[in-house]
Amino acid sequence: MPSADHEIISPNLPRHLNCLGDENRNTRKRALEAIRKETVSRSPALSTEDLGNVFQSIGGPLLKLFSDPVEKCRELSIDIIGKFLEKVPSPSSYLHVVVPVVTQRLGQQDIVEPSEELRLELIVLLTHLVELSGRDIHPYLDDLIKILQRSIVDPYPEVKKQSCKCASIVAKAIPDYFHMQSESLIKPLLTSISHQHSKVRVETILAIGNVIQYGNGKSVDDVVSHLAQRLFDQNPQVRLSVTRVIGGWLLNLMDRYSFFHKLIPLLLTSITDELPDICSEAEALWHDVGLKYEGENEDDLKDQQDFIKGDPDHYPPGVERPNLGCRTLMYRNFSKIMSGLTKDITDWVVGTRVKSAQLMYTMLLNEEENTTQHLEKVLGGMYRASMDEEPVVREYVAKSAELVGFFVPPEVWVKMVLDHVKASQSPSSVLILSAIIRGSHRTSLKPHLEALCSVLADHNLCQIADAPLQTHLLSSVESLLRICGEDCSAVSLKLFSVLISICALHRQDSLLTQAHELLNTLASQQNLSGTEQLFEMHTHQMLSSMKEHYMQWAQHSTDRLIFDTLIMSSGPVVGRLLDDVLPIMAANLNPDKDPEVRLKFFSLLSRLLLNAPKTLNSENRFANYGLMVVRDMILPNCVWKAGRTAAAIRTTALSCLWALLQSQVLQADQQLMEVLDDLCKQLRSNLDDDKADTRLLSCRVLSHLLTALSTRLDQHFLHNLYPDLLKRLDDSSDNIRRAMCATLMDYFDCFESGFNVNLYRAHLEEMYKGLMVHLDDPDSSIQDAVLDVLKKASHIEPSHLMQEIDSVRHKHRSTKYCDDLAAYIQSTNQ
Repeated sequence: MPSADHEIISPNLPRHLNCLGDENRNTRKRALEAIRKETVSRSPALSTEDLGNVFQSIGGPLLKLFSDPVEKCRELSIDIIGKFLEKVPSPSSYLHVVVPVVTQRLGQQDIVEPSEELRLELIVLLTHLVELSGRDIHPYLDDLIKILQRSIVDPYPEVKKQSCKCASIVAKAIPDYFHMQSESLIKPLLTSISHQHSKVRVETILAIGNVIQYGNGKSVDDVVSHLAQRLFDQNPQVRLSVTRVIGGWLLNLMDRYSFFHKLIPLLLTSITDELPDICSEAEALWHDVGLKYEGENEDDLKDQQDFIKGDPDHYPPGVERPNLGCRTLMYRNFSKIMSGLTKDITDWVVGTRVKSAQLMYTMLLNEEENTTQHLEKVLGGMYRASMDEEPVVREYVAKSAELVGFFVPPEVWVKMVLDHVKASQSPSSVLILSAIIRGSHRTSLKPHLEALCSVLADHNLCQIADAPLQTHLLSSVESLLRICGEDCSAVSLKLFSVLISICALHRQDSLLTQAHELLNTLASQQNLSGTEQLFEMHTHQMLSSMKEHYMQWAQHSTDRLIFDTLIMSSGPVVGRLLDDVLPIMAANLNPDKDPEVRLKFFSLLSRLLLNAPKTLNSENRFANYGLMVVRDMILPNCVWKAGRTAAAIRTTALSCLWALLQSQVLQADQQLMEVLDDLCKQLRSNLDDDKADTRLLSCRVLSHLLTALSTRLDQHFLHNLYPDLLKRLDDSSDNIRRAMCATLMDYFDCFESGFNVNLYRAHLEEMYKGLMVHLDDPDSSIQDAVLDVLKKASHIEPSHLMQEIDSVRHKHRSTKYCDDLAAYIQSTNQ
């Protein structure tokens, strides 16, 4: 019962205390409200001494109501007790009565307090009591652990969060005692580390940090994998919490040296976080860890500290160099970390692969020249990761490979990398090579240029038609040109060979564009005026390398494609290398070769002939080879053979002949006469070809020959030709009939004025009769064309033609054309 002093403070207090035991819930509730009003909520407030005296008397009855069946009564009693503990002089003196009651409500196997809000209030009460009591809580550690084990896994998220805060406060308050019990909280905490609420995850991580920091450090082994998973958390605050906890352990954990190899990867992972704030904090923590390690190991690092001369001359740009402590920590733990990293970098989870690739970059940046002794393992991980379909993984693998170039001397990596490139011939290996070259130094790379370019220019590598591989080959060439500059003159042919091969075999237009740009760069690095000089330097050498096997080329032979590209790209240089170019073309235009190959070569020849002054005839020497082109390349392929492909070849061959004649390279008065008989014999045959294009081209070629050689053709030649010409006037194609009329115009220009009509009357009659038939053609355009031909032919024997007109006029559907022709003859012979 309250003393007389208490009655003076509150005369009604004894009655209120008695009412707390009443069966009526409302009576108990009103009594609690009255007690609160007259004590902790009194105005003016009671002194702390008076409150302490009152609490000694009423604390017990109030604590009993923590188990009241009415929730409101429990709530009021918890609230009153909490406010008393905040204001009484020595809260720790009440631990012996408060902690057991809270344990009874929260520390049981099953949930005793059904109200989530009241469980939260109880944890808040306990937290405040621990804060106020400090080290005095150590006798009650067992009860506190028992409570926290249950409340940390409470279904109510707010209880979880408050319990985590309470666990941290307990750990900090009594570390000397807490370390013996800390392990019992790890399992409950780990159940909440992946809770759906991010704030719960944050508080859980911070609690784990404190529980292990002030408890048993061995628990790091149990939690490190869970913390690693939280680095993938979508919420940045969760990742930041992990970063701070790991950084704190690396700085302050008692036995942190034992866990460096497990904790360092987690902190370094945060350095490449997508959020700049997390990156900055992780970098600052890592810097501090390095400085502290440096200070703790000053004697071991004294020699290195004395000889630090700043950053190396060849160091990655835009990157701050880690301090000596960071570099030493990485050196001493690299092998332990790397063994696990090489597995994670090919994990089936994309996020794991990305983080692993980013971690590799950060590790190599800290490992620097010590990477050399782990190079084989590092490269193995890079090769596997560089095949990843995720762009970010490939990006960081390439950045890591660049660091190898910065820190590892070429005499170490060149042989290892080139052996792998030759063995695998894969895009991944060339990607790594190009990146390492990008990071290398010109002076150290120069002695190895020959070896590097020999592998890049190997036919088994640069002639693979694979877009990713070609992309990395171009990147390698670009890196060499950028790093080595004028030194590349010594390997210009090999680089030229790589670029031409990609131009020929490219699978994307962007690759062709890039290859052309690099050809310009290669020329400028050698102070050449342009790519023409570059082609002049190397085309002959490339053609010479093809001489051993060009006889075996097939349609899809890579060398054939390269030859095509080389010749078309060389421009005027081709005209200086006819002795090299034409034998290769002649061999592949042999009628015994595969038809598809011949089609490809005729296509090439046509393109060259269409621009002959700037290609084949750039030096005005092609005329010396004109007869060889006609006899050995074109005419043999004009001979009739069955099949569509053979027909296409005949058409293409005649196209080339037409282009050759149009180029005016051949000398009409000499060279054409030498091949005239062979040409006309074949052309007369081609006039009957099944393919209309072939017949049309034959007409055009004949027209050109008749025009070019009009004064040198004898009567015998002309009389042998006309039956084939007249026959084409019956062609199924009107285009060919009109073309033949044009040919006949040129044909009649060849007749000299001294033509012996009496001797060749029979031939003349045949020609006139044949033409007069077509003057009555149903197609007026044909009639007009034939009329022009007859007008041209009338000068040979006008009187005979007039007789022929008179003999057929009555047979024509209309006499208009006969009358026009007769009028023309009369007017020109008056």
